Amino acid sequence: MRMQQKTPLSVVIIALNAASQIEACLKSAVFADEIVVVDSGSRDDTREIALKYNARVLHQDWLGFGRQKQFAVEQASHDWVLCLDADERVSDPLRASIVKALQAPRFQAYRMPRCNRFMGRWLRHGEGYPDWSLRLFDRRVANWSEDEVHEKVLTASTVGSLQGDLLHESQESLAAYLEKQNRYTSLQAEELGRRGKQASFGRLVASPLLRFVKFYFLRLGFLDGIPGLVHISIGCFNSFVKYAKLHELNKKGKF
Repeated sequence: MRMQQKTPLSVVIIALNAASQIEACLKSAVFADEIVVVDSGSRDDTREIALKYNARVLHQDWLGFGRQKQFAVEQASHDWVLCLDADERVSDPLRASIVKALQAPRFQAYRMPRCNRFMGRWLRHGEGYPDWSLRLFDRRVANWSEDEVHEKVLTASTVGSLQGDLLHESQESLAAYLEKQNRYTSLQAEELGRRGKQASFGRLVASPLLRFVKFYFLRLGFLDGIPGLVHISIGCFNSFVKYAKLHELNKKGKF
């Protein structure tokens, strides 16, 4: 059923070869007035599946995460947008919270808790939860950053909080996850270099150690068992590798 609300909503999704994941995402988004899928060149059935759910499917060559998502936002028919990735799903409680908020919006942007499934387990502590994500907003007062990775929504407006989880259920293997993290840390190092940052010995050592203490002990990541330990350990290693790659770029005189 479509939303009974005063404020029309567009759901925007970026996708690439997401046929194994996007249908669950689309099912969870059918309450919106419009679904827009921006595809960057899928060779599987992503586009056909999206069309089955009456989505408006557009093509855009890959621009980097931030600019690709902003492009998708700009294609929407309505000013209020909910931004999703193909491997995310709107839970029933979150859908109810969105519908209620849009009946008479008190804020112009809303964040929601994001729950991540990792190594077969829904993470409820550490870095994996609540993983607050700003995804619902009026595009007239907010926009995606231009970061190639770890993009974020920028706004000067006060941000409200919604109840109910945005479910992130990646189907990738641990090996694929590690390969993706390797690409991400390279992009992060290059971005830091462009901003004139330097990789000091202190950052190399302190960044991963402080991150582990924060998320494994203070944020109770140990309660998520082995998946929680692996998830946090990879995050800490990413911190180290990001600055190690930046150090290499600095030494080569690239920045």
